Order: sequence, then C-alpha cells, then structure tokens
Amino acid sequence: MDEQQRDEIAAFRWQLIVPVVAEDVTRLERRRILQQIARQHHQIPHSDKTRVSVRTLERWIAAYRQAGFDGLKPKVRDDARKGRVITPEILEHAIAARREVPERSVQQIIDTLEKAGVVPPGLLRRSTLSQHLVRAGYSRKAMLSRKRRATFRRFEAAHRNDCWQGDVCHLLNLPHPDRPDKTRKVYLIAFIDDYSRIVYGQMYWEEKLPRLEDCLKRTILRYGLPRRIYVDNGAIYSARHLARICGRLGIRLTHSRPYRPQGRGKIERFFLTVQKSFLPEAQQLIAAGQLATLEQLNELFWAWLEVAYHNRVHGVTKQTPRQRFEGDTEPLRRIDPSALREVFLWEEERVVDQTGCFSLYRNQYEVDSALARRKVTLRYDPYDLSQIQVWHEGKRFADAVPLKLHRTRHRSVSPAPEPAAAAPKTGLNFLTLAKKQHDTERRRRLGETAYTRLTQPKGGQN
Repeated sequence: MDEQQRDEIAAFRWQLIVPVVAEDVTRLERRRILQQIARQHHQIPHSDKTRVSVRTLERWIAAYRQAGFDGLKPKVRDDARKGRVITPEILEHAIAARREVPERSVQQIIDTLEKAGVVPPGLLRRSTLSQHLVRAGYSRKAMLSRKRRATFRRFEAAHRNDCWQGDVCHLLNLPHPDRPDKTRKVYLIAFIDDYSRIVYGQMYWEEKLPRLEDCLKRTILRYGLPRRIYVDNGAIYSARHLARICGRLGIRLTHSRPYRPQGRGKIERFFLTVQKSFLPEAQQLIAAGQLATLEQLNELFWAWLEVAYHNRVHGVTKQTPRQRFEGDTEPLRRIDPSALREVFLWEEERVVDQTGCFSLYRNQYEVDSALARRKVTLRYDPYDLSQIQVWHEGKRFADAVPLKLHRTRHRSVSPAPEPAAAAPKTGLNFLTLAKKQHDTERRRRLGETAYTRLTQPKGGQN
C-alpha cells in the first residue's frame, strides 16, 4: 500500500470519527453516535467491507488523539496483499448494464457480463463492483430515485463556520489573454457560510483543483476554519488531495448525493444573485472597453461583495451577512498562515536513482546521496516548483536542488499573460462606483489604525 492510498484511508477514517472528536459530547452520547455509525454501510477505500465496528471506531479515535491525522493511516506491512482491480473498461460495461435496466441487481450485472464474455467467471465480487458503481453515481437506489420527486427539509447551521457550501459557476467570457480576437471562459469559485451567508469567492481561468485549493485557503485566512464543507461530487471536490487537507485541518468534507443538488441551495441562490446584480454591470464595462483582465474583474467582484452583498439585509435572516457573522459569539478557529501553507502542499512519490536524482514534471532535481535508490515523498507548492521538500520514512531531508527547470509551475496553474488594459471611457457603472467606495473605506480604516498607533501612549492605555 503506497502513501496516497494510506492518505485516502486516513481521510475516510477521519470523516467517520469527526462527530465525536470535533465535538464535546458525553460518554453516553458518544456511545450512541458510534453505534449509529456502526449500523451504517460505508464506501471504505481499498476494502471490500462496508461496515465498521464500534471497537474499531474507538481504536481510530485513540490513534487520532495520540498521533493526529497520521495516526489514522494504516501501518505499512511488507506482506500486504494485492487487491482486486476493476478496469475502466469493465466498469463502463457495468454502468451501461445499469443504465439500460436500473432495476438490475449487482449480481445480475455480474452474471450478464460473464455470459457476454466481458469478464471471466469468478473475477468480479459483488461488494467490490457495488462500491465502484456507488462511487460513479450509478447505484440502483440513485438511478431509481431520478424517477421520483423527493421533498426536502430546509436546513440552517446553528453557528458561523459550522458549515460552508462550495461550488463553481461559469460566469462570463473575457478577452483571451493570448488572442485578443477571441474570448475565454471565466469561472467563479466561491464558499458561502450556511449560517450568516457571508461569502468569499474569486474568478479563475480554469475549474481545476489548484484553483479550488487557492480559493479555500484564502477563505480560511479571511474567516477562520470551518467545521464542515459541503460540496457536490465533481472531480475537483472528490480529489484525494482535498480529502487529505480537510483531514489535517479537522474539517469534515461531505458531498451531496448524486442528482440531488437541493442541499446546496444557498450557494446556488448566491450565484443567481451574482448573475442578476453583478453580471449585467460587468458586461456593460466589458462592452465599453473598461474591463478586459481577470485582475480587474476580481477587484470589481470583491468591491461588489463588500459594498453591496455583505451589507444588504437578507430576506430570510433579516440581517446583513456581515452583521450576522460578526454578531455570532461562536469562537473562530484560526491557523497560522505558514502552517496553513504546509497543509496545502501537494505530495508525490518518486524513486531516487543511483546518482541521487529524480524527475518531476520534466524537471530534474538532486537530493541527499543517502536517498539513492530509495522511495521518497515530495511535498511542494504547485505554484512554485523550484522548492521541493523531500521526506523519507517520516523524516525530512534537505530540500531538492533543481538541476533543470523546464517549468516553474504545475501545468494546471500556468499563468496566462494579461493584455494591457483598454483606455477608460466615460459613463457610470455600479461596480466602478462600488469599487471607489470600497477603496475609500479601506483607506479610511488604514488611516484610523495609523492614527491610533501614533496617539496611543507608550506602554498602552491606562
């Protein structure tokens, strides 16, 4: 079992025990929660089992309290057995069989594939194929539920940062940075606090994992750590790296059920507000030649958030998002920015060659000669491939020395050149006025802070 698989298992175990370790519960309540978890069926990574005993949950809790997230990783065994593998081609055949007749059981699908000669008899196990179908969103229950119309209960978190909803919205098109005669899609990635409706979001050129992580990191620095993040089943939200980040930060990562987006109604409603209030103003500026770059778009969006959205009374809460967030007495969980950066580092494994070198994304690096022919874990920021941390068996060695750098960033976060801003034209626009007000208020707050420092007596106030 490699390090990535151990991380996946640790993240799964964290999500199970988080209701107990993250909350102050009595012994009786703890026992009730663990029994409820033990009665449920789970998609356990790299395992055919679907249930976990109370005794096992207790053991995981003790391991977490003793060694943190790393304590949840399974111990490395030399005699680890190889698991059964379902290839993408086999899974496609199974999904097609489920689509044709949603009522088919997993055993019927296996029998069908065996009789059709797709797989040899005895290769597929029912529990393994069932897990793969559930992960892909093609469980029998999910397929049949599309035919029925369900009712939903309105939910609202009890305190700020109890739950954040996250999602991505294709907002508009901007002039292409490389080809002025063409346009390029812009994606808004955002997180909304379920209790207060306060939001942080940012525009990006791509809907990719590094952009999601960048937005999440900025939101945490701004508003503190959430207890739970609720997202859909998209590829970027299902990434192993995101689960590992949440596990290390003590955040419970949950996903909405396939084909049931209603649980994320608050973030969807926010996107609708953006499309009705922000989007027309932005499109006017684009047409007038006053908005051409991603940087300009983000500056206007943040000004609109602070001046318009966060200070507008919400129809349900009867408070502005800012008032509701700041009025809650629930303490904020903060984290040092440098520690947060370490948590968000990406990880890869490589085997160092006999000369003490390895390659990563076509870049060549050199490490301590003692690591020759050994497997190492590399930790790095995808925005800066010139600095690579080197770890082996839990010990950090000297950072890798770059020998040949073909790229300084991961290909998914390579920056695109920004065109020169077009000359401004006359005309009024709400976003430009909001940004002017936002800049004025920011300068005023900075001025008040500087004046306080100058006029405060040395040694503090009496």
